[in-house]
Amino acid sequence: MSPRTAADRAAAPTRTQPRTPSSAEPPAPARTTADGGAADEYEHRPVPPGARRSLLSVAAVWGGFPMCLGNAVFGGLIVYNLGLLRGMLAVLVGNLVLLGYVGTLSHLAGRTGENFSLQALTTFGRRGRTLVVGFLSTVVVGWFSYQLGLTGGTFHELFGWAPVWGALLGCAVYTAVAVAGIRALSVLGLVGTPLFLVLAAVALFLGTRDGGSLSDAVAYHGEGHAIPFWAAVSIVIAGFADSGTMTADFTRWAKDGRSAVAATAAAFPLANTVAYLVGGLVVAVGGAADPAHEGGAFLGLLTGHGTLLTGLAVLFVLTNLGSVASHCLYNAAVGWSGITRARMRTLALVLGAAGLVVALTGVWSSIVEWLSLLGIVVPPIGAVLITDHLMPRWGAARRTVESVRLPALAAWAAGAAAATLVHQRLPGSVDALVGIAVAAGCYALPGLLRPAGPDAGPAGSAAVPSGSAVVPSFATGERP
Repeated sequence: MSPRTAADRAAAPTRTQPRTPSSAEPPAPARTTADGGAADEYEHRPVPPGARRSLLSVAAVWGGFPMCLGNAVFGGLIVYNLGLLRGMLAVLVGNLVLLGYVGTLSHLAGRTGENFSLQALTTFGRRGRTLVVGFLSTVVVGWFSYQLGLTGGTFHELFGWAPVWGALLGCAVYTAVAVAGIRALSVLGLVGTPLFLVLAAVALFLGTRDGGSLSDAVAYHGEGHAIPFWAAVSIVIAGFADSGTMTADFTRWAKDGRSAVAATAAAFPLANTVAYLVGGLVVAVGGAADPAHEGGAFLGLLTGHGTLLTGLAVLFVLTNLGSVASHCLYNAAVGWSGITRARMRTLALVLGAAGLVVALTGVWSSIVEWLSLLGIVVPPIGAVLITDHLMPRWGAARRTVESVRLPALAAWAAGAAAATLVHQRLPGSVDALVGIAVAAGCYALPGLLRPAGPDAGPAGSAAVPSGSAVVPSFATGERP
């Protein structure tokens, strides 16, 4: 999918020349082996071809992420307000948007092996990258903290535990998975996905005993009117605006760009739609205790039916909420590692402890709306990245590494401002799409209108300024 021709590459020899790190950029940590070792998470450099993972492994990482109880809750809320068929249409539309957005970012990652932090380096500059990656990596720590609080609250409701003990247990398990790295995330997906499907089927069976049948659910037209159709689409998109933008942290492990897109499709639309559908069916068959507020939460249907099912419910909570929490913590650790040059595993421990402190203060219960609002301003970041890496004339593949790239930051600000304005003034609209369109347009238009000057290289690309640090070959996925 690279828009550059062989002639373009031949005319840009500086891309394959080694560069001397600037004084503002610390050297990458030394490697112990040629490939970094089996346990290397490649937080500071692209994943080499020999370390790439199978499609099943990468698909398990992404597919296990959205198949969670939280999405079942949202699915139930959407179906409660729109009915089953109309609600699931909104879910499908939102997932197709996610596939296009996250899939494109994933293709770039699978092609180059770069994580989100490395993708942002040439687009936003060294210091600009710090702002963007630091912001987004902090947002996902907030989601990690929210999952810890939710774990404590869930165990309290199910078994009467003090919330602090559930949060402590969750923190220990979720942080351990994130520290173990991409292999553990893959295993978690391979275990959590079938467990979700089995227990969801059991919950639906138990829910139909006193309610309607699955065939009756198709005729369910909803009872609420709080969520219009396009607002439901926006809910689906916003649910993965953060980690979806950071998808490169996961899909850089794919064999190539096409495999990365296929792994993304395991999540959007497949796993994400299934999770929403389960919650919607729970509401439609009458199995939800409080569909207007708790949506399709079905965990309560699994308790009180014997030791085995209760034990599975405990495992389900840890794997289900743990999937979201561990993925978010992994995103945060890889992101902060890229801008601090510290090791990912060390940062996972530090950030996990910080998230636990936030959860124990009780703040987690009031931050979800704030985090959701931040999700509105995140998609423009991905829009700028996509536009920059696909621009044939002056995109990231042909650029020197600058300190700060004001055009990219200004386009992000414009997209975020537009999305926030639409969110406030036009409730029920798909504000994320507005932000994406405005950011991409503001970033691309000046470049498209810029004439090729006499000092421009092939296809109008700017000549490399004298004394500038050129993009190293490892950051572009090219080989000398």
